[in-house]
Amino acid sequence: MIEVQEKAYDSEDVVRFLENMLEAVEGKITIIWDNSPIHKSKKIKEFLKSGAAKRIHLEALPGYAPELNPTEGIWNWLKKVELKNRCFSDIESLKQGVIEASGRLIEREDVRLGCVAECKYITS
Repeated sequence: MIEVQEKAYDSEDVVRFLENMLEAVEGKITIIWDNSPIHKSKKIKEFLKSGAAKRIHLEALPGYAPELNPTEGIWNWLKKVELKNRCFSDIESLKQGVIEASGRLIEREDVRLGCVAECKYITS
């Protein structure tokens, strides 16, 4: 699932994301994320206490550690490969371009696993 929104994500958006993950993925889920304040919010803690913690394990990255965050590699791939030398006329065409590029990335397991391997979580 690819989601794009114009406003900054808040704790309600994160809870919605976690709910979607529970629906889309069977079994236990480990989510590695940064230490953003919204990830520590009361709403998220309540969501986990309400039963989600039985299946979701949250692992926080150190304060500032882009080299440990596979998302940095994903964004670099999108910017430097998929969206390189593209010019968008307005926000809607930019959104559409990001959605299409993300869709192509979904098909590139080698790139996604490479971003994880780059962080030394697994070997490629």
